[in-house]
Amino acid sequence: MAKRTKRGPLRAAKELELAEKKRARQNYVLRLYVAGMTPRSDEAIRHVKALCDKHLSGRCDLQVIDIYQQPTLAKGEQIIAAPTLIRKLPLPLRKIIGNMALEEKLLVGLDLRARKP
Repeated sequence: MAKRTKRGPLRAAKELELAEKKRARQNYVLRLYVAGMTPRSDEAIRHVKALCDKHLSGRCDLQVIDIYQQPTLAKGEQIIAAPTLIRKLPLPLRKIIGNMALEEKLLVGLDLRARKP
């Protein structure tokens, strides 16, 4: 049986710091599924692009997909509502459905910020 070691506050802080540095170097692949070019779709695209520019500058590949023009892609990803943002990379895959105007929810959903208790 493996011996379990206790992590002191310094070691835990160092592990957290290393995880943050690793996260800061990762490239993100995002897909935003929208339903037509409606005002709501335009707003979602604008908010996600702003988030990418602000928090993922140079480390983000954003693809915008209209589910009316490419229904097979939407079916393959099992998109049931729009707008839907999918984080393909880094793994694990994450889906965020609905209002893209809430920056805090997007940051938590994309694992760019820890969830507040």
